[in-house]
Amino acid sequence: MLKKEKENTELQWFVTVFITTFLLSIAFSYISTNAISMLDLFPAILILIFTIFVGIVFDIIGVAVTVAKEEELHAKASKKIQGAKTSIKLIRNSAKVANICADVIGDICGVLSGSIAALITMKITQRFGLTFNFQFIISAIVASLTVGGKALGKGIAQRNATKIVHFVGSILGKITWQEKK
Repeated sequence: MLKKEKENTELQWFVTVFITTFLLSIAFSYISTNAISMLDLFPAILILIFTIFVGIVFDIIGVAVTVAKEEELHAKASKKIQGAKTSIKLIRNSAKVANICADVIGDICGVLSGSIAALITMKITQRFGLTFNFQFIISAIVASLTVGGKALGKGIAQRNATKIVHFVGSILGKITWQEKK
């Protein structure tokens, strides 16, 4: 590929990721802020935990796709095992897949978990009539769960990369109907 074509492709990818992230962030922030403010404390905490979990799972996928070995999936693809061809495509596009999973989705989940944590803090303060601000404690717990979960997930992703990518490829193969059994 010529240098100019590569630069154009990278610029197009940047614009695509920028716009996608911007739109998803607006949509998810608006929905979560309005939804969380209308929910009781327990469901809000469950949504916070779910948001952290989604960020960790997509970080695992992002790491797995960069570590997985394409060769291990060729035998499955030749036997026409569901998801193998899609898994190979994921590995061949690992930089973009990792960017979408770990950066776009993972970072959006990180921002959302911070705003949800702030709303939960306000709910706790109002419900229990607290006069001190413990937002920093809630934020530290959320950050610790997120970073600790991602640290644990990276090890899992490295040890099980091909299995994880094949699982994701199987799901995507079913959703997009690209592969047939």
